[in-house]
Amino acid sequence: MTHNHLSDQSSPYLRQHKDNPVHWYTWGPEAFDAAKQQNKPILLSVGYAACHWCHVMAHESFENDAIAGLMNDLFINIKVDREERPDIDHIYMNALHMLGEQGGWPLTMFLTPKRDPFWGGTYFPSTPKYGRPSFPQILQQTSQTYREDPDRLAHNVTALKEGLKQLSAPKAGGVLSVEILNTTSNALVNSIDDQYGGTHGAPKFPQPNFFRFLWNTYKRTGDTSYKSAVLITLDNMCQGGIYDHLSGGFARYSTDEYWLAPHFEKMLYDNALLIELMTDVHKETKSSLYMQRIYETITWLLRDMKNGQGEACGFAASFDADSEGVEGKFCVWSEAEIDTLLGDASPIFKEAYGVTADGNWEGHNILNRSHNMAFLSDTEEAGLRASRIKLFEQREKRIQPVRDDKVLADWNGMIIAALAKASNEFNQAVWMDEAESAYTFVKTQMNNTGRMHHSWCAGKADHPATLDDYAQMARAALVLYETTTQNRYLKDAIEWVVTLYNHYWDTEDGGYFISADDTTDTIVRPKTAQDSAVPAGNGIMVEVLARLFFITGNSDYEDQANQLISALTPEDPRASLHQPTLMCGFELLISSTQVVLIGDANEESLKQMHKTALSTAATNLIVSFISPDEELPYYHPAYGKTAIDDKTTAYVCEGTICGLPITDIARLKAAL
Repeated sequence: MTHNHLSDQSSPYLRQHKDNPVHWYTWGPEAFDAAKQQNKPILLSVGYAACHWCHVMAHESFENDAIAGLMNDLFINIKVDREERPDIDHIYMNALHMLGEQGGWPLTMFLTPKRDPFWGGTYFPSTPKYGRPSFPQILQQTSQTYREDPDRLAHNVTALKEGLKQLSAPKAGGVLSVEILNTTSNALVNSIDDQYGGTHGAPKFPQPNFFRFLWNTYKRTGDTSYKSAVLITLDNMCQGGIYDHLSGGFARYSTDEYWLAPHFEKMLYDNALLIELMTDVHKETKSSLYMQRIYETITWLLRDMKNGQGEACGFAASFDADSEGVEGKFCVWSEAEIDTLLGDASPIFKEAYGVTADGNWEGHNILNRSHNMAFLSDTEEAGLRASRIKLFEQREKRIQPVRDDKVLADWNGMIIAALAKASNEFNQAVWMDEAESAYTFVKTQMNNTGRMHHSWCAGKADHPATLDDYAQMARAALVLYETTTQNRYLKDAIEWVVTLYNHYWDTEDGGYFISADDTTDTIVRPKTAQDSAVPAGNGIMVEVLARLFFITGNSDYEDQANQLISALTPEDPRASLHQPTLMCGFELLISSTQVVLIGDANEESLKQMHKTALSTAATNLIVSFISPDEELPYYHPAYGKTAIDDKTTAYVCEGTICGLPITDIARLKAAL
């Protein structure tokens, strides 16, 4: 009998553990039945392939025969890839928070055979250190409690189950308004580190959802304190060590307050969200720094992150923090290496990128430009670029970090939207081609049963789609509709919203559950609008529904958006601090600017009008299209509007009121 059940899994993370002496099960009936039959508690270990501390715990404990023996004797052990099953991760991470723990990965939770949590933690060392007991001690104590103290265990189970039930019905009762948006923005901007950007203290995460909200507030109010908060953060990130100055791309977070020393894993979602944020900010600032970082990061994505079969390709999930079992080894440099490779060009490079004999991180150098963030002269920058190419080519000869090849529908939705927006801003048609390729991949390879799958790897689509998958792909479809003028994307978005309503909508209290009504292997169906490292699906759906309302004029979308907002807006306005995406969607719903273009999509005049609309720095902009022989429904604000003198004609609508017809590009630009 094979005791470790992970060898046939497609997940790279699960396959990393296929040779462990631990008798790992996957999440499913076989493991649950074994726990019931053997009356053993379940040890649930949740992680992901790029996670540094997941690797540490694996090397220390899961590869240790003695510790694995304890695990096998005392528990039924289940390994879950959090990126494959974000719904499971969400449930048990919330249970950990209810126990008063901060949370993180690896997530280590102890469950009854019925999958109810009763205790847990994150990383546990194999020997006592960091003021924490050893993992073997934890295993023995937890097993003993399960066997000998059923009353204590039952108390924990009852309390946690009650808390988890509340995830399915979060307390609402609040009302959003522009005043609450302003109050929330003011509270958030006061948390900003005005020297290095980001929020005060360490560690620092990019938080693009949070800074998108602040940028919208600046655009709405004209208050430059919000603009400064965004620019200081982006500038320091773009020049800091969290950015890979050789190949492009941002690491997941910085361990310090200066954005110098990251955990070196690169996640697709971070880079997608940052590309989109920098693109939006570039529309106004025309920052050469943001433009360069966008170009470099997209170059990295197209070179190193594409994955798929046939003509269409999606994008892989992540790159590991470690190589050769050492965190950051692939990325860091000694001064001697730099001197040898760059020769006479070494002094100016070392000065620009903070390279010293002693290093700036554990005796090594993380390349950064934080100490002098301004670009040098064109000649000097050209020299630095030539040096970076030499270092990049040398670094490519090193043993690379492992790539997690999973294609995730929601994360691909994010990068599709980002590439489409960047393509328009920087006139890069190939980026739009790649966005449409990834879109086609998700739609065809991950949607082949009439319902979307969450992940694809090694030729297999698997795992039930979550709210976030449909929400992000519907948003991506609408971005593609607005940037390409192709109606097929609008039709896809509408179909996915119908699926969401049929299988995810809470018909009693409103809002969307994370998991579908036919996903039966979770103990609760959580529902939330709180953003994490990625935008909350419910927040994204406010934007999707708002855009569909303005594009189609169908008030059912407006009604559903308002129901969603009412269902998930907390009674205490301070809790809105955690819902920036939902608040951005609300602002779009109440204060959008819509450009309705009437004309032939193949005509150059419409293309120029379209380009003009998209190039403006206006926020909450929606662009829609009709041909001259089409007629909008009577409930659309542009109902009855027609092309003037057979020319491409634009109508700029604020809410339900449209302005006079515009046939001149200069007038359209002025109107926006």
